[in-house]
Amino acid sequence: MRTKRSKAQKFTIGMKKKLLVLFMIVLTAFVGLSIRLILINRDNGKEYEKQVLSQQKYDSTTIPYRRGEILDANGTVLAYSEKVYNIILDAKLILSKEEYLEPTVSALVRCFGFEEGEIRNYITDHPDSQYYILSKQRSYDEISEFQGLITPGSETFDQRIQGVWFEENYIRKYPNGSMACDVIGFTTSDNNGVFGLEEYYNDVLSGSNGRIYGYLDEDSNLERTTIPATDGNSIVTTIDGNLQSIVEKYLQEFNDTYKDAFREGNGANNIGCVVMDVNNGDVLAMASYPKFDLNDTKNTDNLIGMPRVDERGLKIAGESVLDSGVYITQEMLDEMSDEEKMWNFNALWRNFCISDTYEPGSVAKPFTVATGIEAGCITGNEVYECTGKMDIGGHEIYCHNRYGDGAVSVERGIEISCNVAMMKIGQVIGSDTFAKFQKTFGFGLKTNIDLAGEARTEGLTYSAEDMGSSELATGTFGQGFNVDMIEMISAFSSLVNGGNFYEPHVVKKIQNSSGATIKSIEPRVLRQTISESTSKKIIQYCNQVVAGEEGTGKTARPAGYMIGGKTGTAETIPRKNQQYVVSFMGYAPADDPKIAIYVVVDRPNARDQADAKFATRVVKKVLTEALPYLNIPMTEPVTEEEQAELDALREQEIMMAAAKKTEATVDENGNPLLDENGNPITAEEGDILLDEDGNPVLDEDGNPVMVDDAEGEVSGGDARGELGEDSIWEKIPEDENTEPVWKSFEIDPETGYYIDPDTGGLVSPEDGHPLEGDGLPDNVPTGTGEEGY
Repeated sequence: MRTKRSKAQKFTIGMKKKLLVLFMIVLTAFVGLSIRLILINRDNGKEYEKQVLSQQKYDSTTIPYRRGEILDANGTVLAYSEKVYNIILDAKLILSKEEYLEPTVSALVRCFGFEEGEIRNYITDHPDSQYYILSKQRSYDEISEFQGLITPGSETFDQRIQGVWFEENYIRKYPNGSMACDVIGFTTSDNNGVFGLEEYYNDVLSGSNGRIYGYLDEDSNLERTTIPATDGNSIVTTIDGNLQSIVEKYLQEFNDTYKDAFREGNGANNIGCVVMDVNNGDVLAMASYPKFDLNDTKNTDNLIGMPRVDERGLKIAGESVLDSGVYITQEMLDEMSDEEKMWNFNALWRNFCISDTYEPGSVAKPFTVATGIEAGCITGNEVYECTGKMDIGGHEIYCHNRYGDGAVSVERGIEISCNVAMMKIGQVIGSDTFAKFQKTFGFGLKTNIDLAGEARTEGLTYSAEDMGSSELATGTFGQGFNVDMIEMISAFSSLVNGGNFYEPHVVKKIQNSSGATIKSIEPRVLRQTISESTSKKIIQYCNQVVAGEEGTGKTARPAGYMIGGKTGTAETIPRKNQQYVVSFMGYAPADDPKIAIYVVVDRPNARDQADAKFATRVVKKVLTEALPYLNIPMTEPVTEEEQAELDALREQEIMMAAAKKTEATVDENGNPLLDENGNPITAEEGDILLDEDGNPVLDEDGNPVMVDDAEGEVSGGDARGELGEDSIWEKIPEDENTEPVWKSFEIDPETGYYIDPDTGGLVSPEDGHPLEGDGLPDNVPTGTGEEGY
C-alpha cells in the first residue's frame, strides 16, 4: 500500500531577507518615535501637560448660605431655612466604564422611584452630559440611603455606583402656616424677601454664598480652595406668637360668622387688628383677614370672597354705588388669566394694617379734644348744645344722632360720640392749630415701622391753607382725611401713655448665626404730643366710652376688666353709599394703660354696616383671653355670667350653654329649630335667634333675626346686635334714660328699623343713625377717596 506525504513549504532565503528588512524598518521607526517623544517631553513636556489639564473642567462649586431665622418674642421659630438637595446626573461618567451603568440606574430606581426607562433614554441620548437635574429639593431623609451607596467608608458603599451627586440648596419654611403672614412676608425662589419682615430685613437675613475653586499650581497639580458661606443673621421680633394666635382666631371667627351673610363674599372687605405696648411701641400682634399660607402663597382658594381688583390694585366697582365691590368666586378664578390672578394675589399679600388707608371716623375725636386742651382752647369743662346738626360752609353736617343729644359736656361728647360737640370744639381750635396738631400726632406722616409696604399718607390730610370751615368741621370727627392703622394706634398710644410718641417697631434684636446678639433695637421716643395732664384727661374721657351709661363702647369690655377706648364709624366715598369702615381703639387696663388694641372692619358684610359693634365684639373676645395671658390682674368683679364665659373658655368649649328659652325659634323657612335631642329651641325676648349650631339666624338682608321685645314674636332683626363670647349673641342692653325720639317712630316690619316720618328713611333702632348715610360733604384732599388696596 502506498502512503501519501504532504510536501512541507520551505522558508526560503529570499523570504528571510524580506522579513529582516521589514523588522529593521519597524525597529527604526520605533526608535525614532521614542527619541522624538523623549525630546518633546524634555523640551515641551510641561507646556503640553498644562494644555491637556487645562482642557479638563474645573468649574467652581457654589456653597449656598443659610438665610437667618425669624423668631417671635418667646423664641418660637416663625421662619427658617431647610437644607435640600438636587439630584444631579453625570451621564458621561456613568458611561466611562461599562460596569457603572447597571448598578447606578438600579440604585436610582430603588432609592428614588425614578422611571428606569427615562433615565436610560437620557443617558443614551446625552452621552456627553455632565450636569442634569433629575429631581429638586429632596430632603436629607430622602437622599440618605443613596448617599450611603456613594460615600467611601460607608457600610453600604458601592464603588460601581458613579455619576450621581447631590447639589445643596436651601428652601424657606414657615412652620406655623398662615400665622402672622402679613408681618412675616415670604421669599421668592431666588431667596429674596418680599413683603413684611422678609423684605424689610432682607439684607440682614441674607448671607453670602461660599465657593470651592479648582486650579493648577506651578507644578501642574490640581489644587482646591474653599471659601465658606456666611450665613444670614436672625431677627427676634416683638410679636408674641400666643397673642398673635388669639387675635387671628377671632378674626377668623368674625369671617366665619359674616361670610355670605348679606352678599356673597367674606365677612368684610378687610378686617385688621393691632396690639401694641403703649410704653415702648412694641407691636405685640398684628393680623388681618383674608390671610394666606406662607408655604403656599399662590393658593387661589384664598382669593375666593375677596373684592376683585384691577391692574392698579383698585377695587372693581359693583353694578350699583351701594355695592362694596365685585367679590371673587371660583367661576371668576376659572376665567382669570395668570396676570389677573397676580393682581389679586398682590392685594391678598399686602398688609392691611400698614398698607391701606381710610377715613378713621370717630376714633379721631380724642385727638380733637386733646388738641383743644393742649392748645389752651378749651379746659374740658365746657358744655355744648347738640341739636343734631350744624350748618357749616353751606353744608348741613349731622350728628350721629340727628335728632339731637341736648346738653353735651366735653366728656359726654366723647362718651356718646357727639359730632356737634366736636365741631364746636373745632371752631374754637381753628384750622392752623388743628393742622399743626395733626402733624404732631403723625397724621400724614409715615411712622417708619420696620415692615415693608407702609402707606404714604402725605397729601391725604389738609394743610391749614387748604382747610376750610367744612373740612375743619368734618376733620374733628375723623372724616375728610386718610390714615392707616399703624398711624392711628401709634398716635393713640401717645394719648394714653403721658404723651410719648414711640416709633412703632416689630424687631427688638438681631442675632448672628451662632445666636449671639449683635444689635438690640431700643424703644425710640420721636416726640412729645401732649402733656401728662392732658393725657390723664383723655384717659378719663375715654374710660367713659366703656364704663359710662351712654358709652358707645360698652360692648368692648372683657370679663373682669375695665378698659377705655373710642368707637369709630366712618362713611366712605362716595357719601350716602351706605358703606362704612367701623372700628374700636382701646387700651387696658383703664387706670394704668399698658397695651393698646385697634380693630378696623372695612365694610362688614351686613345690610347696615354703620355699627362699631362689629369691632367692639372682636376687641372683647381678644382681650378676654389676652389680658390674663399677659398677666394683667383683673380690675373688676366677675359676674356669674362672666365667670361662666371664662370657665367655658378655659375648657376650650366652642360655645356656652344656651340660656333659658321661652319662645320657639324658627329658621328662614319657618321651620322650628331643634336641639340635639330633637326638642324645639326657644329664646327670650330681646335675644337674637341661633340655629342648632349656635350661629345667628339671618334674614334675607343678612341681618340677625330677633325675638321682638314688645310682641315676643320673631321679627326681622338688625345686624347691630351684640356678638357675645364664642359666637353666642347676647341681648342688646337697654338704655335706662328717657327713650330717644326715634323710639316713637313707626317700625318697618321687614327690617325692624324705625321709619323717620319726615324723610321716610330707615333709622337704626339702637342709636338713631339713618340707614342711607349721614350726608357728609365730599370734602377730601386730592388723592383721597377709595381706600388703598
